[in-house]
Amino acid sequence: MDYKALGRYPAMLVAMLLCTAPALADPISVTDDDGHEVRLEQPAERIVSLAPHITEVLFAVGAGDKLVGATQHSDFPPEAEMLPRVGGYSRIDMERVVQLDPDLVVAWRSGNSQSQIEHLRELGFHVYVSEPRSFDGVSASMRRMAQLAGTETQGDEAVRSFEEAIDTLRQDYAERDPVRLFYQVWEQPLMTVNDDHLISEAIRLCGGVNVFGHLDRLVPRMDREAVIEADPEVIIGGGMGEDRPDWVIAWTQWEDMTAVQRDNLFFIPPSLLQRHTPRIAEGTRLMCEELERARLRRVD
Repeated sequence: MDYKALGRYPAMLVAMLLCTAPALADPISVTDDDGHEVRLEQPAERIVSLAPHITEVLFAVGAGDKLVGATQHSDFPPEAEMLPRVGGYSRIDMERVVQLDPDLVVAWRSGNSQSQIEHLRELGFHVYVSEPRSFDGVSASMRRMAQLAGTETQGDEAVRSFEEAIDTLRQDYAERDPVRLFYQVWEQPLMTVNDDHLISEAIRLCGGVNVFGHLDRLVPRMDREAVIEADPEVIIGGGMGEDRPDWVIAWTQWEDMTAVQRDNLFFIPPSLLQRHTPRIAEGTRLMCEELERARLRRVD
């Protein structure tokens, strides 16, 4: 090549260099569930999750191999148990997060300390806050996390599968007779959910009526007398673990309650309903089946 001749044509040289240089990717920008814009110059490669359900969602959308840290109880899928721990979701080990040097931290609004979330931002970390309150919110959260991680293809597939499962349940359980139920989140203190909670959308899809859905707090504390007075037809509890229905069994001592008389005390593994993940479709299916069982036990 005659480089001297090429030097006479600087515009041509610039054009050639531009054609051969790698194209710069556009920055990634999403708005989180707190209304904050999260902007990354490129997909995140080092992600820290601050809640078990966030860890699960990141694996579901194909970003599991980008996780460098997670909170305690991040146990699904099994690979998540091998991740370095950064404390519990209610108290994050900030020093450990800093050591892991993530380019993205995904936090949980109603589970993580707001002051710790703000401190992470002050330290210069990109923080995405997750708080889905509906099935559509779960889908949106999955899409945004996939976008931030650069795994949109896997994310779209995961969202499609989740939405198809929910749509099938809607079709199968539409217009069923209502069933009044109490959903127990925790035992001491006794806790439930109101109608703004994601679990209540699962209840409504199945034709259930949350007897405490009208309360103001997202996760209200209850006294046992209020539950007895409400006399739900069904009690569903998450229990102390994936295979321990202890809390549900404890209600059998109140023999005058409708749920006890009809043996409508049901246990659903908490990870299937109490985590904001695609597996809530499976938890909802189990709930719908239990409510249908309760309908069949009615005395005409």
